[in-house]
Amino acid sequence: MDRRKSIQTIILGAGASALAFHGCKTDGPDTAKEAVAAAENTHYFGRTPEELELIEKLNAEQLFTEHEMETIAVLSTVILPPREPNGGPIEAEVPEFIEFMGKDIPELQLTLKGGLMWLDHKSNSDFGTEFKLATLDQQKQILDTICYHDIEKPLDVQPLEIQFFYLMRGLTICGYYSSKVGIAELGYKGNTPNVWDGVPDDVLAQHGVSYDPEWVAKCIDQSTRNEIATWDENGKLLT
Repeated sequence: MDRRKSIQTIILGAGASALAFHGCKTDGPDTAKEAVAAAENTHYFGRTPEELELIEKLNAEQLFTEHEMETIAVLSTVILPPREPNGGPIEAEVPEFIEFMGKDIPELQLTLKGGLMWLDHKSNSDFGTEFKLATLDQQKQILDTICYHDIEKPLDVQPLEIQFFYLMRGLTICGYYSSKVGIAELGYKGNTPNVWDGVPDDVLAQHGVSYDPEWVAKCIDQSTRNEIATWDENGKLLT
């Protein structure tokens, strides 16, 4: 499952079953190799031809105006302030991600565009300026009025601005922490081999057991981790 599908599933809400990954249908090994080769030459490795076509189609479309994109950029940094040394939502291209998700899930568009209009209307009414030009303190004052929703009521019956902020916060967090920048911020290094040196001594003590020193020397020596153990006919460890 790719990043777009994963986050689409999260956003569409409770009760949705996990989306199954559909591989590329091919007529044989040569066709499969050609599909992989084609994908490797793109920025979207691992996508099927159908997914690549959809991505290119969506990237060619424009959902938000320049002003709306600037507002999204400002809002995303208020929601998730940049952190050193990796950066914040701008460096992670979160505004572009949010626009992409809005194009990919059309039912989000009314909430997103309507919410952006509400922000500017509220900011102009209260402070005489657009949201993106307001001070950080003014922006936070506005957002403090919409950042909590009534958990006793379904979200879809609550005011548009409440739904908007809930959606924007989720998209900002998902977009950031599924990006290269966000992953670096988490310090995630992927699957790496670990070194196991046995059950901790305090745990062994709790159960009144301990390792045989001879076995520790033979089995928990990480310098011999690639050697194959040998046993005698009675099940005694030889080396």
